[in-house]
Amino acid sequence: MPKLCEEGSLDRYKIFETEQFQEDLEQDFSGQQERIKTKLKTYVYPQLRTQPFLGPNIKKLVNYNPQTWRYRIGGYRFFYVVDPKRDMVIMLSADLRGSA
Repeated sequence: MPKLCEEGSLDRYKIFETEQFQEDLEQDFSGQQERIKTKLKTYVYPQLRTQPFLGPNIKKLVNYNPQTWRYRIGGYRFFYVVDPKRDMVIMLSADLRGSA
Protein backbone atom coordinates (compact mmCIF):
# COMPACT_ATOMS: atom_id res chain seq x y z
CA MET A 1 0.00 0.00 0.00
CA PRO A 2 1.47 3.43 -0.91
CA LYS A 3 2.52 5.42 2.12
CA LEU A 4 3.38 8.90 3.26
CA CYS A 5 6.66 9.01 5.21
CA GLU A 6 7.27 10.91 8.45
CA GLU A 7 8.21 14.56 8.20
CA GLY A 8 9.66 17.32 10.36
CA SER A 9 8.14 20.68 11.21
CA LEU A 10 10.43 22.73 8.92
CA ASP A 11 10.07 20.52 5.86
CA ARG A 12 8.48 21.93 2.73
CA TYR A 13 7.89 18.67 0.84
CA LYS A 14 6.25 15.44 1.94
CA ILE A 15 7.69 12.10 0.81
CA PHE A 16 5.29 9.61 -0.77
CA GLU A 17 6.41 6.06 -1.63
CA THR A 18 4.55 4.30 -4.45
CA GLU A 19 3.79 0.59 -4.24
CA GLN A 20 6.42 -0.04 -6.93
CA PHE A 21 9.04 1.80 -4.88
CA GLN A 22 8.16 -0.21 -1.77
CA GLU A 23 8.44 -3.45 -3.75
CA ASP A 24 11.81 -2.33 -5.13
CA LEU A 25 13.06 -1.66 -1.58
CA GLU A 26 12.45 -5.30 -0.72
CA GLN A 27 15.19 -6.49 -3.08
CA ASP A 28 18.43 -7.62 -1.47
CA PHE A 29 20.65 -4.72 -2.67
CA SER A 30 23.61 -7.12 -2.57
CA GLY A 31 23.15 -7.65 1.17
CA GLN A 32 22.90 -3.91 1.87
CA GLN A 33 19.12 -3.60 2.19
CA GLU A 34 19.11 -2.36 5.80
CA ARG A 35 21.95 0.11 5.13
CA ILE A 36 20.07 1.50 2.11
CA LYS A 37 16.78 1.83 4.03
CA THR A 38 18.55 3.54 6.93
CA LYS A 39 20.32 5.97 4.61
CA LEU A 40 17.03 6.81 2.87
CA LYS A 41 15.27 7.62 6.14
CA THR A 42 18.11 9.43 7.94
CA TYR A 43 19.82 11.30 5.11
CA VAL A 44 18.02 11.20 1.74
CA TYR A 45 14.44 11.92 2.83
CA PRO A 46 15.40 14.89 5.05
CA GLN A 47 17.33 16.37 2.11
CA LEU A 48 14.49 15.79 -0.36
CA ARG A 49 11.96 17.34 2.05
CA THR A 50 13.82 20.64 1.99
CA GLN A 51 15.51 20.73 -1.45
CA PRO A 52 14.63 17.94 -3.90
CA PHE A 53 16.29 19.60 -6.92
CA LEU A 54 19.86 20.24 -5.75
CA GLY A 55 22.52 18.05 -4.22
CA PRO A 56 25.66 16.12 -5.08
CA ASN A 57 23.74 12.88 -5.66
CA ILE A 58 20.71 14.39 -7.41
CA LYS A 59 20.38 14.57 -11.17
CA LYS A 60 17.51 15.53 -13.45
CA LEU A 61 16.83 12.92 -16.12
CA VAL A 62 16.81 14.17 -19.72
CA ASN A 63 13.70 13.90 -21.93
CA TYR A 64 11.35 12.56 -19.25
CA ASN A 65 7.79 13.80 -18.98
CA PRO A 66 6.84 14.43 -16.23
CA GLN A 67 10.23 15.74 -15.10
CA THR A 68 11.94 12.91 -13.25
CA TRP A 69 14.92 13.03 -10.91
CA ARG A 70 17.24 10.40 -9.54
CA TYR A 71 19.11 10.10 -6.27
CA ARG A 72 22.29 8.01 -6.24
CA ILE A 73 23.42 5.86 -3.32
CA GLY A 74 26.49 3.92 -4.41
CA GLY A 75 25.54 1.71 -7.35
CA TYR A 76 21.81 2.17 -6.79
CA ARG A 77 19.43 4.74 -8.24
CA PHE A 78 16.20 6.01 -6.67
CA PHE A 79 13.81 7.75 -9.07
CA TYR A 80 11.25 10.38 -8.12
CA VAL A 81 9.05 13.20 -9.40
CA VAL A 82 8.19 16.42 -7.59
CA ASP A 83 4.62 17.74 -7.42
CA PRO A 84 5.05 21.42 -6.48
CA LYS A 85 1.28 22.03 -6.29
CA ARG A 86 0.95 19.49 -3.47
CA ASP A 87 4.50 20.01 -2.11
CA MET A 88 5.19 16.31 -2.54
CA VAL A 89 8.14 14.18 -3.62
CA ILE A 90 6.85 10.93 -5.09
CA MET A 91 9.34 8.06 -4.95
CA LEU A 92 8.74 5.93 -8.08
CA SER A 93 11.30 3.13 -8.23
CA ALA A 94 14.72 1.89 -7.13
CA ASP A 95 17.19 -0.17 -9.11
CA LEU A 96 20.81 -1.10 -9.62
CA ARG A 97 22.61 1.37 -11.88
CA GLY A 98 23.15 -1.13 -14.71
CA SER A 99 19.47 -2.15 -14.71
CA ALA A 100 17.96 1.32 -14.36
